[in-house]
Amino acid sequence: MRAFWLLALAAVPGAITAQAIFAPEAVLAQRAERAQTLNYGRDPLQTLDYWPSRAANAPLVVFVHGGGWSRGDKRMMHGSDKLRHWQAQGYAVASLNYRLVPEAKVEQQAQDVAAAVALLKARFDPERIALVGHSAGAHLVALVGTDPAYLRGAGLSFADIAGVIPLDGAAYDVAAQLEEGPRIMQRTYRQAFGGGPARQAKLSPTRQAGAPNAADFLILHVERADGARQSAALAEALRRAGTAAEVRGFAGKGLRGHMEINRRLGDPDYPATAVVDEFLARVFR
Repeated sequence: MRAFWLLALAAVPGAITAQAIFAPEAVLAQRAERAQTLNYGRDPLQTLDYWPSRAANAPLVVFVHGGGWSRGDKRMMHGSDKLRHWQAQGYAVASLNYRLVPEAKVEQQAQDVAAAVALLKARFDPERIALVGHSAGAHLVALVGTDPAYLRGAGLSFADIAGVIPLDGAAYDVAAQLEEGPRIMQRTYRQAFGGGPARQAKLSPTRQAGAPNAADFLILHVERADGARQSAALAEALRRAGTAAEVRGFAGKGLRGHMEINRRLGDPDYPATAVVDEFLARVFR
């Protein structure tokens, strides 16, 4: 089970050329791997990979990996269905690393997400940005999308985020997850969120979801009781604040389902792909 946390067509006009459509798969794969690696801070983990779009001012999808806040790597984007699919939509894509627990705190991780977005916005000037995160990354993008302090600290605001897509997170309400979550994960949660109720509330997107928030949320989960429960509670808190929030559940149980929603997103045969496509097309319109 320790591996559980190691993983954590609305095309833009002019984004895809005939040459790209008919290029051999090997050529497309090679192009997909042409990432620029950028530093957004001084720490070796404050880096990101960026895949530009051929379209000017293309929307940008920023992906935040999972790993129990203490593991994981941006390279899980490389060669993925997500990358190929989002590029085919005409989107620019970024996948970022962030400092890890226990050397860093979760607060610093959320600030890293905001700082990476600020670098991308300043350097490439995307007009529309969506945050997507899996597992612990789902918690981090939800936190950045509900507590304005992180974006403000990077010189941004919620107006800079078109949408937020948390994928199968289960720590949107930290105190509830510590009480009700699976016993095997308690050590991971306590390492990340120790320090008492006040800190746990501050790091809980559900508790931070009073207005304002990022404009629009699509919260996805598989057949995990804690993930479904926490996703529904987050969406309810967002809606009470007047924020658009949709929850969608997909088949897949336990570790296998948790991994699958991350690994297969972008596969046209995986049901969540079309749901995410529709959301991104709408918020990027």
